[in-house]
Amino acid sequence: MNYELRKKIIIDLLNEKEIITISEISKRCNVSKITVRRDFLFLEQEGKLKRTHGGAVIAKNGQNLFTFNVKVNQNIIKKEEICRIAANHIQENDIIFIDCGTTLFHMINYIKKFKSLIVITTSLPIISELLDFPNIKLIIIGGEVEHSRKAIYGPVANKNINLYHADKAFIGADGVSLKNGLSSYDEMEASITLKMAENSSEVFLLCDSSKIEKNSFYRFADFSKIDHLITNRDISDHHLREYRDMGIDVIIE
Repeated sequence: MNYELRKKIIIDLLNEKEIITISEISKRCNVSKITVRRDFLFLEQEGKLKRTHGGAVIAKNGQNLFTFNVKVNQNIIKKEEICRIAANHIQENDIIFIDCGTTLFHMINYIKKFKSLIVITTSLPIISELLDFPNIKLIIIGGEVEHSRKAIYGPVANKNINLYHADKAFIGADGVSLKNGLSSYDEMEASITLKMAENSSEVFLLCDSSKIEKNSFYRFADFSKIDHLITNRDISDHHLREYRDMGIDVIIE
């Protein structure tokens, strides 16, 4: 089967499902997984899809839909509100994990005031912003750099996180639902988030209300992994009641 026909099949399936895997395209088109990965790369360059670990998701607004530079400026007021609330739960001398999501990036505005903190992160923008603050000891998790997300991922990063234990972890997710828990567009990003949660005494999920009761490509954790959900005040009364009825500590202001 030639590329143009495979391309049509891939795009048609994406329009139908929004999420596809390398394995299903390989079987449907009767080609190797290597060929499918190459097709995905070409289609991502054309802005038709966004590659994920093991598959692809539809890129409705172009190939940069999921990049850090695009997402960091979306819903800024909500993100800053959430991070301000989160920072109220930090104490002097805490050791904290900060995840690499664009919501978490805004925590830098609220932690610079502390006299003594240890921050462990995989986020390159957070590292860059905190370099000039000697009151904050930075621990950088080594591994593979993912340029569009401006973060460090991969098996080496996962292994390195296990070397540390934090008092608190501040993590993010692309989707949150009572049925499916926490989900992400990217498996590698999700694995880092999960490791941070597993190596912390207390876990705070920072999630703006637009992600509540939404599901992304890859489910990586249920609510038992977190202690608190911090969201903004425009969460619907219905969702707030549902989550609290399920015993989830939802923090708003």
